[in-house]
Order: sequence, then C-alpha cells, then structure tokens
Amino acid sequence: MSAVAKPKPPAKNTHRGPLDWRLLVEWLSQDGVISADEARRTVARCSQAESAQHPLVRLAAVAMARASDGKPLDIESLTQWLATRAGLDYLRIDPLKVDVGKVADTMSAGYAERHRVLPVQVTGSEVVIATAEPFLTDWVDEVERQSRRTVRRVVASPLDIHRYTAEFFSLAKSVRAAQKAGGNAGAASFEQLVELGKSNKQLDANDQGVVQVVDWLWTYAFDQRASDIHLEPRREQGVIRFRIDGVLHPVYQMPIGVLNAMTARIKLLGRMDVVEKRRPQDGRIKTRNPRGDEIEMRLSTLPTAFGEKMVMRIFDPDTAVKDLDALGFAPHDSQRWEALVKRPYGIILVTGPTGSGKTSTLYSTLKRIATEEVNVSTVEDPIEMIEPSFNQTQVQVQLDFGFAEGLRALMRQDPDIIMVGEIRDLQTAEMAVQAALTGHLVFSTLHTNDAPSAITRLMELGVPGYLINATMLGVLAQRLVRTLCKQCRQEDEGASREALDAIVKPWKISGGYKPYKPVGCVDCRMTGFMGRMGLYELLTVSEAFKEKVTQAPSIDVLRRQAVADGMRPLRLAGALRVAEGLTTLEEVLTATPPLD
Repeated sequence: MSAVAKPKPPAKNTHRGPLDWRLLVEWLSQDGVISADEARRTVARCSQAESAQHPLVRLAAVAMARASDGKPLDIESLTQWLATRAGLDYLRIDPLKVDVGKVADTMSAGYAERHRVLPVQVTGSEVVIATAEPFLTDWVDEVERQSRRTVRRVVASPLDIHRYTAEFFSLAKSVRAAQKAGGNAGAASFEQLVELGKSNKQLDANDQGVVQVVDWLWTYAFDQRASDIHLEPRREQGVIRFRIDGVLHPVYQMPIGVLNAMTARIKLLGRMDVVEKRRPQDGRIKTRNPRGDEIEMRLSTLPTAFGEKMVMRIFDPDTAVKDLDALGFAPHDSQRWEALVKRPYGIILVTGPTGSGKTSTLYSTLKRIATEEVNVSTVEDPIEMIEPSFNQTQVQVQLDFGFAEGLRALMRQDPDIIMVGEIRDLQTAEMAVQAALTGHLVFSTLHTNDAPSAITRLMELGVPGYLINATMLGVLAQRLVRTLCKQCRQEDEGASREALDAIVKPWKISGGYKPYKPVGCVDCRMTGFMGRMGLYELLTVSEAFKEKVTQAPSIDVLRRQAVADGMRPLRLAGALRVAEGLTTLEEVLTATPPLD
C-alpha cells in the first residue's frame, strides 16, 4: 500500500459536488491556512483567465503564501489540507506498492478517467480508491456492487491520479495483450516438464505488447532510482523486483509466459543468444532515461528451477564524475587518497564485498586522473561502464583470455595507468607486481573484510613480502550504508549517544555529536532513508608498515601499525558519519566489521 497519513478529524462541512477554486480559497481563508489578503490576491489572479485544470493544480500554480510561515503552498500541501477538510485519509501514491493487475481488474480505464479516481489497493473485503474530488461519491455504490467489496476513499494529488491512471492501465493492457498473443506458454522447468505439449504457442520477443512492457520496466526503474532489476520465474508466475538503496522491493507479478518473452526481448537487445537457456550469459545495453541521459545496463542470466532468471545492473550516468565528497569520503581520507593516486607508479587496491561500491570509487578516481597526457587502460570482467577516456578490454575466459593474459597484453600497449578488474590468483597478482615494478600505476580490487587483510591475502596467494613492500602504495576498504532522509529525520537523544561515545572516544577525535534517527515520510516511502553513501578505511604503506610485512606478521600487527599511520577503521568512519547525522548506528554496525 502507498504511504497514507494518519486518520483526519471529521469533515468541517457538508459540501456535495465538484470542487471549485473559489470555494477552496474561501475554505483556506476560513481555516487560517492563508490570510484574508492572500485570499483576495489569489481570487484576483485566478479570475483573469478561465482554466480546465483541477482547482488544486490551479491554486498550486499561484503559489499562495502560507499564513504560518510564508512558504508557498504546493500541490501536496493543498492535497493534505483538503483531505483534512473532507475528513478522509491523505495518500501519496507509491507505485511500487500498488498491485497494477488488481487495479485494472477493479474498473476500466475509461471509468477511472471519467470519475477521476484510481484504485490503489484491493483486498478480499475492501478496495481503496484515491480521488481528488472527495465530495463526489456517485460512483461508490456502483464500484462496491461490481467489485463486491467495500470502498474506502482516500485523497491524493490530482496530478498523481492523472499520471498513474495512464501508466497503470496502459501497463495492464500491454501485459494482457502480450499474454493473449502467447497464451499461457512458459519455459520448461524442473517442475513443469509435464506441461509440455499443452500449448505450442510462444510469445514473440518483438510482439508489441512485450515491447511496451519492457519499455515501461526500464522507465519505471530509472524513475524509482533502482540500481538493479530482477526478473524471476516462479512456479506459477513471474516476479519483478527492484533494488533501491540496497533493499529489494517487489514491483509486479505477471504470467510466466510474459516474463519469459520480456527476458527474450532484453537478451535480443543485449546481443545475447536468445535460444540458449541452459547456461549463464552476460550482455549489456545502452539506453536513455526520460531526462535524455545515457544509461548503461549490465545483463546477467542464470538458469533456475523454473526458468531463466535475469538481473539488470543499472549504472548511474553521474557515477564516473562524482567527486570524493559525493562518494562519501571524509576530509581525513579524501586528502590521503588524493595524494596516493598522484603517485607515478605502484599498486593501489580497493577491497570490499560485492555491491560495496568498489567500481564507483575506481571509475570516479580514474576519470579524474585520465587526462590527455596519460594512457589509462583497463582489463575487466565484465566491463562495468563504457568510459570514452579509458581503453577498456573485456576478459573472455572461453578464449583463454583472463586477467593475467589481459594484463600481459596491456603491458605492450604503452600504458601509464592500468586497472585490473580483480586479483583472483597468483598469476594475476604477479603480473600486477611486474607492471608496478616497471613504472606503472596499477589499480585493482580484492574481496577482503578490511584493508590490512588485503596484505595477508596477497601473501596467501604466494606474493613475497619484499615484492609487496616494493610495489604496494595503499589499500582502500569500503562499505555502503543508507543515508537518512533529510525531510523527516529527527534528532536522536536516546542510547545512540552512549554507543557513539564507546566507539569514538578512545580515538580522541574532537567534534560535537548530533545523531539522528529515521522516521519515515512519503518522500522516502516511509523507510526513513534516501540514497546511500560510502564508508572508507584507507591504509597507506609506510616504512614502519613495511618492516612488519617482511616479518610475516599477524593481521592484528598490521592493523595496529596501519592505525598508527593514520588509518581510521570502517566502524569508526561510520560512527563519525552517525555523529554528523548522515546515517544511523544500526546501519553502520550491520555493514562494518567490529573493532578489536
């Protein structure tokens, strides 16, 4: 269900019929929302020309000054006030929480447009319907009779109702058209093999209904700030989920045949083998979002028990040009990182689990140092984002062209800066060391829990300590945490301060604490969080650190020396962000390893 405000007090009037802007101005003045002078000015301005716009839209365009603080009344503020006046709940429609299929089954598109209403939730006994005309109820009895459910009305913005009426019914129509074109045919799965032969009619990936559903899917994902799209075949139906701020949200359920056709359509556009469904495949697509910005999408398919699953990783077009502050670097680490990447040769590693933002950090850093005077070459698996200022090479295992082979070939391409997607084995590690020894700046990634562990991991692979000391410049470990929504966060006077003290005080870092806690509002879908930021732990290799490496040390010895050299552990970095009011201690404790 979409975000609904708390129940409102009873209506202040018994008005019946459509809204009129003059009446709304009178009510706003009566309720003290606007002053009498503002009411007179609004009437004078709106009387100059007639308009077919909804009265709320028309008044929002005038930007009336609120009596309490002088701020302009926007469409949402006016809609919330109207809900209170009508004695109904206010609702900000969240398309992620609306079952579009049930919406279309409740009423026709023509009926919804005619009465300016939109179903937003359907249960066994109730249908919740959004309206921007709370005093028009002539449609309620008919909907209750047809749906055999009780109607509960909520007030929503007329702009949202108009927009989502078109989107929801258009999507439902496209899905029905695609399903009709292909029947109920689905891909063979472990539990559906006995169904073969019942329907030989398969959906065409170029069927217009399928094309429209795929176009909707991408536009919708871009609009909702999704980082990943999951198309998942299940036993009875297909499921679409979006990952937003690191959390998966169910978006839509559709017939398995339609989902398979969507997967085929996307594979076709990604230049993948549409017929091959028995083995994983990778592909990529470049498209544009509604603003016209180019969007890179990396595709991955995987055979599952019920068919072929597809995941699309969406890359933010602004990622490669973010500065360190936008990525989440604190000034302490930002200055040290900038000094590190300006070194002429050596190895710099970025570590962290999958999905921790390593690619964003590397691309952003390389983008800034890739001037016309230097040759930046990469070998990746796969190429995450196409960047014109780099020379990018794709690993192709089936051709015996791995990271080590790619790095060896790059060495003959007169590079200045080399980025290796990942160091996975001794052969690749040795090639990276050789590249650094011959005067190249090498960037790469490792999967370790923290920065000091990267040194011991290289030693476990078989790289001698003296070669690590000769080439290693530094290691950056990172994590991603959700950031608090600035619209609704509240200062936290509770136990957070004590917990922060326990983490920060031993490090003798000065500065006031101002922790906040999540609340939830319509802007953040009642989660309390909006967006994500990085937490960083930067180890720089000093002479004292090199002495510890040559002695085959324990990880604790390396960590203590790194801290003495200025490294702030991930949990401390997170605690400082909590103290700044940017995230919560719970987010940090979940994402970072404990302090020893």
